[in-house]
Amino acid sequence: MNILILGSGGREHSLAWATLQNPKCDKLIVAPGNAGIAQIATCAQIDIENAGAVLALTEAETIDFVIIGPEAPLAAGVADRLRDAGLLVFGPSKEAARLESSKSFTKEICAAAQAPTAAYAHFTDAEKAKDYIRQQGAPIVVKADGLAAGKGVIVAMDEATALAAIDDMFGGAFGAAGAEVVIEEFMEGEEASFFLLCDGKTALPIGTAQDHKRVGEGDTGPNTGGMGAYSPAPVLTKALEKQALEEIIEPTLAEMARRGTPYHGVLYAGLMIKDGRARLVEYNVRFGDPECQVLMLRLGAQAFDLMHAAAEERLDQVSVNWAEDHAITVVMAARGYPGEYQKGSEIKGLEDIPADSGQMVFHAGTQAKAGGIIASGGRVLNVTARGATLQEARDRAYDMIERIDWPEGFYRRDIGWRALA
Repeated sequence: MNILILGSGGREHSLAWATLQNPKCDKLIVAPGNAGIAQIATCAQIDIENAGAVLALTEAETIDFVIIGPEAPLAAGVADRLRDAGLLVFGPSKEAARLESSKSFTKEICAAAQAPTAAYAHFTDAEKAKDYIRQQGAPIVVKADGLAAGKGVIVAMDEATALAAIDDMFGGAFGAAGAEVVIEEFMEGEEASFFLLCDGKTALPIGTAQDHKRVGEGDTGPNTGGMGAYSPAPVLTKALEKQALEEIIEPTLAEMARRGTPYHGVLYAGLMIKDGRARLVEYNVRFGDPECQVLMLRLGAQAFDLMHAAAEERLDQVSVNWAEDHAITVVMAARGYPGEYQKGSEIKGLEDIPADSGQMVFHAGTQAKAGGIIASGGRVLNVTARGATLQEARDRAYDMIERIDWPEGFYRRDIGWRALA
């Protein structure tokens, strides 16, 4: 098969890596890709939110199957246009992608499905939003309603921070995403991620993971797109997976189907766990980043077969074969992230790290320049390793980092701390 993957981050590097392990893959193109992806696949420089440009590329390269990595092209309706042209696509329609592109839509779906989640209110007026915060008090959570690249959520532990978040959002700090806001009850507990593949009829669990959103060790500092992750997440027991599936996921999918927008693709449920119960924090309509990296390293070649089955609506005929292993990924980011950071610093030592089924450095924000690799984003590398235990995987990942020469980068030294504790 000729396969096209859309995206340019660590998630897409890991998707490309897993796809290449599968003998069904004849030709792999990634658009636009990055310096790491370019080492294993052909990269095409197109605007992946432009459905016409994507469609033209599929025709020029005789593509059989398209895997859409990030949320932006899904929200732009790229999957719809490709399906209308007769292509096989992994990713939800624009309408179904509203589960991520609109926080208020997700809350509406949860209410109709009676899925347990945080109490909330939706605002298009800054002063009314502030009045609500003053009435509710802190801690409280303020979310930009639209897509904000994983950064539009402020967990405010005091009222002043929440009010400032309203000013920022309505003031344009998150662009159009902040034109409307959702204010939620602060949920206590431990957060974990539950991933499922969906084909409009069947939901197939494909793994759990736990992300580390805060920039600082001990889960301190501002939220980021994710500073590291591990899989599986021990906090998500089989009993909790069953409860989440029966009370949250399946009712959501049934409500989406009832509305005439059946869900296809991967569904990522962020769950808050307390007192043996899970409540929904949010849905994402794509693989998490960096959670995808640990899932792909553990799944290997079968990841492609599972995505292919989802696209062909035959998930009821397949199953996931898990090894009794663990994986961890540590994000190396540019100093200053998630605030202002410098681009263009050179990264050395990557060529000295063996790449195999047990360890990979997935590139997120990199470019090739003058024979070397330079940092071109905030989150730059995902140093990823497997092991028989989480401790073994963690030790291997941090050993890999020691071999990377990049003074302008930083990373958290405590990824996996909750599970290891």
